[in-house]
Amino acid sequence: MSIFDLFKQIESQTPTVTGPPEYIIAGLGNIGEKYQNTRHNAGFMMIDAFAEKHGAKFGKHQFKSNTAMTECGGVRCLLLKPDTFMNLSGQAVTEAMQFYQIPPEHVIVIYDDINLGVGDLRIRKKGSDGGHNGMKNIIYLSGADTFPRIRVGIGQKPHPDYDLADWVLSAFTAEDQEKLRAAAETVSEALALMVKDQTDLAMNRYNTGKQKKPKAPKAQQSEEGGACN
Repeated sequence: MSIFDLFKQIESQTPTVTGPPEYIIAGLGNIGEKYQNTRHNAGFMMIDAFAEKHGAKFGKHQFKSNTAMTECGGVRCLLLKPDTFMNLSGQAVTEAMQFYQIPPEHVIVIYDDINLGVGDLRIRKKGSDGGHNGMKNIIYLSGADTFPRIRVGIGQKPHPDYDLADWVLSAFTAEDQEKLRAAAETVSEALALMVKDQTDLAMNRYNTGKQKKPKAPKAQQSEEGGACN
């Protein structure tokens, strides 16, 4: 087999998705090598795993995001990883929403939560930002809070005096990464239900762990124009 035949074979194995998306799935995080494998990038990790499972390849830059198109159960989905840094995630998400005229109810947001144990999941149909600055910016710029969302646990700070920005920008341990790999499988299964308007079933089937009460908050500072929670 020639190299050209090999390229054709690889191309034929990559699913072609035509037509506008019916859903947007946004995984939140911070771009750049220094943020890879950090707790604040749990959303990126989950959507990367989902894309890989469905044969989608990121690489097209639009809507201030790294994007990919795929189908999940026959539903066309636009996958977004915003290039804006966490605190400005709404710029990317709302730009894609406006372009395709997709309502908040068809925009699923995946992001980290320090009040859940590592790898635990919380799925909701709507709600407040819960103190997460990425979600806060999405709600602020869209004027809506009816976004289905998957919160991925990254664990609480080791002690109350630990700086929050330092914690969410710290790397996952090897043990944590094993838990996240298992969580990514669950997230993919949950998304397959959510894009078919079965979020209630996803909540009943995949919500895990017990949410912990947040410890007394301290002043938070942004990094990199919006890298902090």
